[in-house]
Amino acid sequence: MNTTTDPRARIKRPGARGTGSDRLARAAHWNAARGLAVFPLRPGSKTPALEDWPHEATTDAEQITRWWREAPYNIGVATGPSGLLVIDLDQPKDGEVVPEPWVSRGATCGRDVLDQLAANAGHMMPRTWTVSTPSGGQHLYYRHPDGAELGNTAGRLGWKIDTRGNGGYVVGAGSVLHGQRYRADVIRRPATIPGWIATALIPQPDLTPRNAPDRRNASAYTLAALSGELDKVLAAAPGQRNDTLNRAAFALGQLVGAHLLEEGTIRDELVSAAARIGLPWREADRTITSGLTAGARHPRQRTV
Repeated sequence: MNTTTDPRARIKRPGARGTGSDRLARAAHWNAARGLAVFPLRPGSKTPALEDWPHEATTDAEQITRWWREAPYNIGVATGPSGLLVIDLDQPKDGEVVPEPWVSRGATCGRDVLDQLAANAGHMMPRTWTVSTPSGGQHLYYRHPDGAELGNTAGRLGWKIDTRGNGGYVVGAGSVLHGQRYRADVIRRPATIPGWIATALIPQPDLTPRNAPDRRNASAYTLAALSGELDKVLAAAPGQRNDTLNRAAFALGQLVGAHLLEEGTIRDELVSAAARIGLPWREADRTITSGLTAGARHPRQRTV
């Protein structure tokens, strides 16, 4: 676990210190005291305030004190250095339609989907460290499995289920977004990730044909394409993130040009992924717009 203490660590300073600094600093120390490698996120946001957060995240109390003297930063938990694999369970956005087969099974959110997947596997999800998010979702903290190199995924396990492992981070307990806190509802040693989940997350060879075979399979095809490109963005290494985002936007823009995906859906997902890996919003927005526009001019060919 990184214990960087260099006071020269580069922080993008957002401005004056706010009244919430002391409480957020205590929350950062609280997380670190429990073995979680933390780093600053911009106040009131999910965006990293450090240029190289994967390597500067730390449990060192002195460094944390120096950082949180600067501003009321939110708390990022670097999952890789913390030895974690976090399951991120989301709620649907306003107006979002629950897809099949989940709507027929009565699922309404990521938590429902995960419980159904666990039941299908013949297991219950083990009780573990749990953080509730302001949007009504949950972060389930599990120990990263030994001998595996699991990174970040979006939707690979199921609808509204993302995971954060090596190269990823989550917003830590005590952080504030839109005036609401991330709350640690269950505080206990992270449990071992169930084997069936670890197996499902092991990267598989990409066998998806470039052309969707027919209209009936278009939905599954486009979902796989979207998830695959988001996975690439979330797993991108520092120095390669903007280029990876551009390539993903181009590839998905080709699906927009072929009328297989809505541009708004793709843009929302790419913007969210870019924020998670620390790309500045304006830079990410320009890159996404450029990639989508170029990709739409070269529509993905498909057979019908």
